Amino acid sequence: MPLSPPAPREPIHNRTITCQGYRRQDGLWDIEGHLLDTKSYTFKNPWRGGVAPGDAVHEMWARLTLDENFEVVAVECTSDASPFPTCGAIVGNFQRLVGERVGPGWSRRVKSLVGGVEGCAHHVELLCLLATVAFQNMGPLLSKRNPGVVADTHPKFVVNSCHIWREDGEMVRNYFPEDWAPEEV
Repeated sequence: MPLSPPAPREPIHNRTITCQGYRRQDGLWDIEGHLLDTKSYTFKNPWRGGVAPGDAVHEMWARLTLDENFEVVAVECTSDASPFPTCGAIVGNFQRLVGERVGPGWSRRVKSLVGGVEGCAHHVELLCLLATVAFQNMGPLLSKRNPGVVADTHPKFVVNSCHIWREDGEMVRNYFPEDWAPEEV
């Protein structure tokens, strides 16, 4: 169902985030994100001069390469457009994620390792989103080939992640009965 009709308005800012997942020929998995910010008006920027409507204010990319256990074996972040010349200087810090496992607590670990002054808010946003993309990308294929791989990680990732997957709910009872915790009356 779409949103209700809006009040009269004019567009000002657009953020587009695209995430994609890939299975590599070497058995690893690439999960990529792209963030693009544009404005509907021209504005001055001390580093870039003027930024025209539709030009990228921010254009950031992130790639996580994961093994079948959802462990990060490589990470790459780039900044193609940013409002300041040193925005991309921090991308090396994202190597701290190598060896981490995508799963419960992923966003908290990303923010702990590369959040705030240790990273870039836009890359952190992308990297946090890539966790659910990884499970959507890898989960169905891995569970067909080896049910135990995803069974050990997937339920713990989704249980209590939203109201439909609450631990006392019907979906957990039906799909992951070992994790079902009915509400006590």
